[in-house]
Amino acid sequence: MDQTDSTPPQAHQPAPDDLTLDEARSALAPHLPMNAAFDGWTPEAVEMAAGSAGIDPEIAKLAFKGGAMDMIDAWIEWTDAEMARRLPPEELDAMKIRDKIRSMIETRLDIAAPDKEALRRAMAVQAMPQNLPRTARIAWRSADRMWRMAGDTATDYNHYTRRMTLTAVYGSTLTVFLNDDSEDFADTRAFLSRRIDNVMQFEKAKAQWTGKGAGGSRERLSLSRFIGRLRYPAR
Repeated sequence: MDQTDSTPPQAHQPAPDDLTLDEARSALAPHLPMNAAFDGWTPEAVEMAAGSAGIDPEIAKLAFKGGAMDMIDAWIEWTDAEMARRLPPEELDAMKIRDKIRSMIETRLDIAAPDKEALRRAMAVQAMPQNLPRTARIAWRSADRMWRMAGDTATDYNHYTRRMTLTAVYGSTLTVFLNDDSEDFADTRAFLSRRIDNVMQFEKAKAQWTGKGAGGSRERLSLSRFIGRLRYPAR
């Protein structure tokens, strides 16, 4: 995993007055959601976060001059880093691939759990038409980091399909999570397990399509025929 992208801030930070704007964004990010839950992803939330972090409000405003999406982007960036901190390589290395993915997503849910209302508001902002391109880039970045943490080194089309699939799984899981009142989010965790099982089945089928499964090229499936069968199941 690219440590420059995901390593959490170090324990010894520069003094608040000496922070660069990037450092200010990182320092403010974990304070934003608790305020965004009440004030929305607004300048007021930035000002309140600045007070919590001991950062000059004017510097905080400059750090998020792009508005709500800059704030949400910083929070997700911090979530990526916090996920990596909670799941060090030596812990992930002992897991199977499906358990790695499940652990990473469940860790992200644990991080977001205290700030569900902020997450709800963030997803509403991200869903606005003008924000969709940036939302897609942010989601891809997080999916890429998760796959890299899981040890993925694919450079062919698998690199892209795995990230697209994980983005879809994580996005649908977040939607369930927002409306889950079960104990310890049991319903969300069950939903996630089913989706990951679906992904593993897809990966197995994909291996057959590319001739990497048992039987080699003789067993290679036709993609168009497979999709046709999904739409019109054989009787």
